Amino acid sequence: MITIITLLILLACVALGFFILIQNPKGGGLTGSFGSISSQVMGVKQSSDVMEKGTWGLIGAIGFLCIISVMFFQKPEGAPTKSSAPQSTSAPAKKGK
Repeated sequence: MITIITLLILLACVALGFFILIQNPKGGGLTGSFGSISSQVMGVKQSSDVMEKGTWGLIGAIGFLCIISVMFFQKPEGAPTKSSAPQSTSAPAKKGK
């Protein structure tokens, strides 16, 4: 299960990198290049809004998958475990006369 979650995290990271790289901080980027096409097809230019929602959605998905992946980690076989029995501690030896 951890392998599947790790692969999903990697795919989300690649998609997030794609969304970030095609955005231009000035508002242009590929969104500006395809602006006339989207306004002709859909009537309204909303590609920058879709890019922003996609970016935030992928950030949330990566964070969620990272938190969920912790539940599927297993302890190594040789790792010490806490015992339920309390350990007794002895008092220091008294000085003899």
